Formats: sequence, structure tokens, C-alpha cells
Amino acid sequence: MTPASATIDAPRVGIHLPLPFGLRRAAKRAGEIGAKTVQVFVDNPTAWARRKSPPRGLAEFRASLAELDVAPIAVHASYLANLAGPDPTFRDASLDVLTADMAAAREYGASIVNVHTGSHRDTSIEEGIQRIAAGVAEVLRRGTEDTAARSPDLVLALENAAGGGWALGTTIEELAAIAERAAAMGVPDGRLGFCLDVAHAWGAGVAMDDPDAIDAWLGAFDRELGLRRLEMVHLNDSRSERGSRTDRHEHVGAGRIGARGLAHLLTHPRLRSVPFVLETPGMEAGYDAINLERCRALIAGVALDPLPLAAFQLSRRAAASGPAEDDVEAKPRRRTSRKRTTVKRTAGSNPTPRRRAPTKA
Repeated sequence: MTPASATIDAPRVGIHLPLPFGLRRAAKRAGEIGAKTVQVFVDNPTAWARRKSPPRGLAEFRASLAELDVAPIAVHASYLANLAGPDPTFRDASLDVLTADMAAAREYGASIVNVHTGSHRDTSIEEGIQRIAAGVAEVLRRGTEDTAARSPDLVLALENAAGGGWALGTTIEELAAIAERAAAMGVPDGRLGFCLDVAHAWGAGVAMDDPDAIDAWLGAFDRELGLRRLEMVHLNDSRSERGSRTDRHEHVGAGRIGARGLAHLLTHPRLRSVPFVLETPGMEAGYDAINLERCRALIAGVALDPLPLAAFQLSRRAAASGPAEDDVEAKPRRRTSRKRTTVKRTAGSNPTPRRRAPTKA
């Protein structure tokens, strides 16, 4: 694979930009790898508490991205938010955290806040759709009434789901039903948009490896919602089987979706104005640049090189964290001098489970 230069007709392609080492360092990294759009977490995505003030370097972050012509900026809302759930306490917390992320997005100069549709928690699809629509209306109402957080041009984008755990938004019909219900509650079309996560669509059963199936999906989306409301694409390959209802992201062109389907999306004439964001593994290990270059190769029609085995043993931990309070130096991990207890593993045995994020309600 040889480096591919961007063309005038190419869409804006960027990454979910990790911020654990500070905003100024992150903006510099976006420039180094040639990202043309970015998505960020404005706070810890697995915690309810939100910071009282933005981290240092935010003004420089915005100025640097503007100088680099990195746009649009998108914010990924907290993973904990579940607008579809029936539990009143959890719902109130979800509304609060999403409202806070919307307010912070304004400070970051973002034009899109992306949020997962959530789970109806074994109630019903109809009830879940009603709750999502009402939640969207409430969050946007709060943003309109709060003078400090007012941002009338900020779009809330609902992300399609892979379908596990009573998740809503796995089909275009469900997304259209949410949009219709929200419109009936007074939500303007221009304030509620949608995000296509390619790996989620694959997990939900859409053949994202097949150009004809992609064209059919885009045609159906246009008929039901209008492609003007497709705010962004999460261009993720997948380790999961199609239709498995699971979501396991993979490097560009190295998963089960593969180069053919991803290249068709990147070069699709109906998606020229839609930003593409990568949420692929190893962002903090240099694979942000590698996966962006693989996208450029697909746009240019260049075959992708195989990735080394080490590429498939990477963590997304840094990418799934909030911003540091100020710029810090990235330090290599050191082995601890503590004595480690060796546990003998036998067939069928499992290691100690990792600590989990709070269960969604």
C-alpha cells in the first residue's frame, strides 16, 4: 500500500480523538495524522459526574483545529445515557448527563452530539420509542432555556444499534418512528439527526460488505428520514459475525466487513458531504494514523497491506477516557516490582473478571 493523497471529491475522514494527555497535545496529533474531522469525549464516558469547568487548553484546542481545517467537531455523549429505559431514577440521570454533554459540546465548538439510542429493558419497542422521543425533546428544551448552554445549531444525533440487550434503533423503521414521534413533540428536524455506525449495522444484520446492500440501506434511509439527516458515519470494521447483535470494532479492512464494503461507503457519491469518524483499536498506539492512511488508500483504489499480529492485540482504553485537566507527558508503562501470584489455568477455567461499568437500566 502506498500513501494516497486526498482528492477534492473525498469526504472528510477523521478519528475519535483521545484526550487523556491534554487538549493541546490532542490537537497537535490531529494535525500530524491528517485528520479532517474529530469526535471526542468531553468527560469520562463511564461516569455520571461531570466536571464543573472545562480543562485547560480548550481555547487553544479550538483554535488549532480551526487553523488545521478540522471540522466538524463531534462529541460522543456518555455511554451511560439510556433515554429508552423505564427506570425513573436512571432516566433522570440520563437526561442530566446528556444535557451536560450538550452544554460542554458548545464550549468545544462542536456541531454534533452523538448518543446511543439505548435499551427499552424488556418493556416494549413502542414504549422505548416514546421514551427516546420524549427524552430528546426534554434535552433540547433544556438547552434552549439555559442561556449559558444555548446552542440552537447543535444537532443531537442518534446512533443505530447492533441490537443486543433490547437495544432500539437497529432498523431504519425504528429510527424513523423515533423521528416521527419527536417531531410530534415539537422537535425540529434540523435539531435531531442520525449517525450510521457501520459495525453496528453489520451486527444488526445489514450486509455492509456488499455494495448493493449498502445502496439499498442508503435508499431506504433517504425515503424514511432523508439523507440530509445523516450527520456522520462511524467507519468501523467488525470482528463480529453479521447478525450476531454484537459490536466489536476492528481495523479498517481487517475485519469481517472488509475493504470492499468500506471503500464503497468512502467513495459513495451520496455521502460526499458526510463526515466519517474512525473508532478503531489502538488509537493511542499509532493506529490512528495507520487506519486513516488505510481509508485514503481505499478512496484511491489502492489495495490494503496486511496488518501485523500485534495490531489485533491492542486496547481502546485511552480512547474511552475523558480529557486530562492539562497537557501531560505520555509515559511508557513500567512493570511493577510487586510479587505477582501465578494462577494455574485449566481447561474451562476463567480469569478474574474485570470491573464493569454500572449496569444500564
